[in-house]
Amino acid sequence: MMKKRKKIPLRKCVGCDERREKRDLIRVVRNPEGEVDIDTTGKKPGRGAYICPDRACLEKAFKAKRIERNLQVSLPSDIKEFLEERIRGEE
Repeated sequence: MMKKRKKIPLRKCVGCDERREKRDLIRVVRNPEGEVDIDTTGKKPGRGAYICPDRACLEKAFKAKRIERNLQVSLPSDIKEFLEERIRGEE
């Protein structure tokens, strides 16, 4: 009997528009109360935007306000700083 392979969900990066595996991306989520947070589990409720852990993608997303447009809310400065620091740490 063949072992069933688990389907890996794909998500599109708001920076580069490439489809990648969900676990390779950083999820920014707006919860039902309108608060914006980083979702490390990938399971928090609310509207999500995915970004590659890449400086060029992040800069493109910030410049064009793609994360804000996706979440339909303005991005707090502490979230921007957290994303920049996280990506700097992964390089």
